Amino acid sequence: MIYRKRMFLIATLVFLVPSPLFAHGVRGTVDEGGLMVTAEYDTGEAMSYARVRISAPGAKLTFQLGRTDRNGRFCFFPDTQGDWKVVVDDEMGHRLEVIVPVNEAKELKTDKQAGELAESSLSRYEKALMGLSIIFVISGIFFWWKGKRIYSKMTSGQ
Repeated sequence: MIYRKRMFLIATLVFLVPSPLFAHGVRGTVDEGGLMVTAEYDTGEAMSYARVRISAPGAKLTFQLGRTDRNGRFCFFPDTQGDWKVVVDDEMGHRLEVIVPVNEAKELKTDKQAGELAESSLSRYEKALMGLSIIFVISGIFFWWKGKRIYSKMTSGQ
């Protein structure tokens, strides 16, 4: 009976009294040397909270996933040299792909200017022309289908 009372008392103390017995510590550091990618639309507006995927050179798995901050910035710390691929996607049809060359010191290679503007491969006019082409194709398919239905009604009624 005394054994049960002692066990109950010990169990109560373990669960009710905060104890560093079960805790573990954490530490944090602030390091320099990361690379920052800034994504913005051609109007100058930041790609806020866009999805970011970073691929290491020669790796099959994604190195890092995340989102840009409200200013369109995303930082990462490369751990190998080579050309890193950064893809920023706002999930509304806008996508930016940037190749970030990293040297042996795990810094941006000096043969490219830091802050160099990365643009998509299509100009603004090419994008507008592509959008109009898509609209015309969809309209053409719709009117062809509508005409086909009207024609089939006309020929089946005779």
